[in-house]
Amino acid sequence: QVQLVESGGGLVQAGGSLRLSCAASGGAFSSLIAGWFRQAPGKERELVAFLTRSGDSANYADFAKGRFTASRDNAENTLYLQMNSLKPEDTAVYYCAADPYTIVLATTVRPDHWGQGTPVTVSS
Repeated sequence: QVQLVESGGGLVQAGGSLRLSCAASGGAFSSLIAGWFRQAPGKERELVAFLTRSGDSANYADFAKGRFTASRDNAENTLYLQMNSLKPEDTAVYYCAADPYTIVLATTVRPDHWGQGTPVTVSS
């Protein structure tokens, strides 16, 4: 069973940057599709980005394109999300997730593995 633990969230001013990390353990992380979701207060959880198993390709939600960069280091079993030009509307709890199948991360909010989430607050 894969365990995922996020870190790096916090409070940042609008226009600032944060880098989230997600450490994986307990399983073959490199065999899984991995990505990031977020859930703002009172809203549904939504996909931010997901990566192929090798990390050579990433897909982003429209709101993340041009500002966020997802990456992974399979040797370190770690997933990253670099967030730049942050806006108050980016305030949410950010979760990393992983699943054997691309379609699960791309089209559902039910991947097999979730982290506990790390909060990000962007002040105006």
